[in-house]
Amino acid sequence: MDLEGGVAVVTGGTGGLGRRILHKLVRAGVHAAVCYRERREEAEAVARELERLGGRAAPFQVDVGSPESTRSLMAEVVRMYGRIDILVNDAAYNKWIPYHQLDDLRIEDWNQILTVNLTGPFLCIKAAAPLMKRQGGGRIVNVSSVAGLSPTGSSIAYAVSKAGLNHLTKCMAVALAPEILVNCVAPGFMEGTRMSENLSPEYRRRATQGALLQRGTDKDDVASLVVEFCRTDSVTGQTLVVDAGRVFH
Repeated sequence: MDLEGGVAVVTGGTGGLGRRILHKLVRAGVHAAVCYRERREEAEAVARELERLGGRAAPFQVDVGSPESTRSLMAEVVRMYGRIDILVNDAAYNKWIPYHQLDDLRIEDWNQILTVNLTGPFLCIKAAAPLMKRQGGGRIVNVSSVAGLSPTGSSIAYAVSKAGLNHLTKCMAVALAPEILVNCVAPGFMEGTRMSENLSPEYRRRATQGALLQRGTDKDDVASLVVEFCRTDSVTGQTLVVDAGRVFH
């Protein structure tokens, strides 16, 4: 798909990875909807950064766990830009709860993590897909985690939510073909994100040393792959791991 002049909706747009994704999309000629839940000033600052790169950008508030809010978001983006070509589901939530401390995993934590990380992408896709289909096509990219492929990460709930997101990617690829392509990127441990800030220092050390490349995952590499999934005309239903060589061995 030609990205020049397209419109992208990126949830979690004020986070460390979301900001990198937005920068790369705008450099590819895309106009951007910088989505946030509570950090409006940060979203406005990101939008100004993107406009300095030559793109159109604006902040949009959304609660990804609300059907009404996600539908309103997509309608507002269409009112401003006229279309939606790309949806990147990057918004996520985690909380450090070691696996063996099962009693500490409260149902409230479980529900919040599953709502943001799995129900949120589902609702955003449901809200955006009819608009994309009416205009002839689109691209959806979910941001998962290697925790969805191996029992690791900040909590059992987080790992389960990302495993569900990986399978949701496949299911939505089937549901939305052939007009809309749906793919997923599964990063490993990344420094400088809100997710990594919620991990214990010991976990962060093990995550780096356990990778074959002996370092964390580069956020720019992840963002570049998101953009390539937006460009592709031949790949759908896939989850690509980007983790400096951690989970496959």
